[in-house]
Amino acid sequence: MKKGYAPAVVLLAGILWGTLGLFSRHLKAAGFGPFEITFVRVSISFLATVIPVALFARALLVVHLRDLWCFLGSGIVSVLFFSACYFRGLELTSLAVATVLLYTAPIFVVLLSALIFHDPITKKKLVALVLAFVGYILVAGIGGGQPLSFKGFLCCLGAGFFYSLYSIFGKLAMQRGYSALTLTLYSFLFCTLGSAVMVDWNMFGSAVRQDSNILWWMLGTGLIAAFCPYTLYSIGLSKMDAGKASILVSIELVAEATIGFIVFHEPLSVVSIAGIMLVLSAIVILNLHSHKSGKNAKARNS
Repeated sequence: MKKGYAPAVVLLAGILWGTLGLFSRHLKAAGFGPFEITFVRVSISFLATVIPVALFARALLVVHLRDLWCFLGSGIVSVLFFSACYFRGLELTSLAVATVLLYTAPIFVVLLSALIFHDPITKKKLVALVLAFVGYILVAGIGGGQPLSFKGFLCCLGAGFFYSLYSIFGKLAMQRGYSALTLTLYSFLFCTLGSAVMVDWNMFGSAVRQDSNILWWMLGTGLIAAFCPYTLYSIGLSKMDAGKASILVSIELVAEATIGFIVFHEPLSVVSIAGIMLVLSAIVILNLHSHKSGKNAKARNS
């Protein structure tokens, strides 16, 4: 894939991640808990990745033992720990607070990328980061009177931190020569094994037996809201700055709010629309920066 397509691929990943609420609401209504939903997402995604790879590209299955920590990090430390912290945080604070603290992830990615990969923290990146974060606050509707315990704060901030680590571990894995498919395959494998321990299997089986249509929603959350976006994000991440990718994927919140408005008839206030515009402005700023950087690079090479 050409480097210039990377932002569009990451944006598409963010839009698809924004569909998670659409599928998870149906799974919750059927009796699925947070860890059951996590297990469904990652196990179906693992199967969707490993079957075609095993049949047509077995070379992608090869991983050196010395590099296994990258995939344990992306699968267990990132995806599984993020899920555990986020859902625990939702029990201790409001959805608005949890959402805003979760989206501190781009801040962590920008800082860690500068520290580990020596990615520059440019003025435009900082402006985009601030615009996006203010946008999260407005879209989430956070304000005075929001319930917040210290434990809830730590859990949700931890969710943002662990969420950010997928970009870091993913970048480290791809710097070692692994493909996006290898990254997603082993991330899903380790997260599947980890989440399986936390699943209430009696409740899981009962929910599936009671509603045969739930299988379609399970496939949706696994393929559309996990396999496709994680794979696309990993592909985009291999071609661009991790901090920039994490800000671009903020389109997820815009997609989620739009789906809520269209499908579930959730109101969009003027404040929420202003927040969406700020997030979109951040994305435009980063894309303009990328476009100019590409022109400058061509000029230097000519």
